[in-house]
Amino acid sequence: MSPASKAVVELALACAAALGCAAAWSQVRSTVSVAPVLDGQPVTTSVVYDPPLLLLTLLLATAAGVLAVVGLANLRRAATSRA
Repeated sequence: MSPASKAVVELALACAAALGCAAAWSQVRSTVSVAPVLDGQPVTTSVVYDPPLLLLTLLLATAAGVLAVVGLANLRRAATSRA
């Protein structure tokens, strides 16, 4: 596998990880009803985050960033070695 094609694969994986991060983030939070504190008070809503999905989102974002930096560095290195 040539260095340029390896860099393109790394950039494609970075894009896939970024898309996975966005998909996971859209499912991380949900709203729940919270019981009133005192009698006669209205029910309120709260945002709840799912910890495993939040961790997955952070890991995918990290992987996307690392793969993007490494892929761009390899692509630039391959371009300068050809010239």
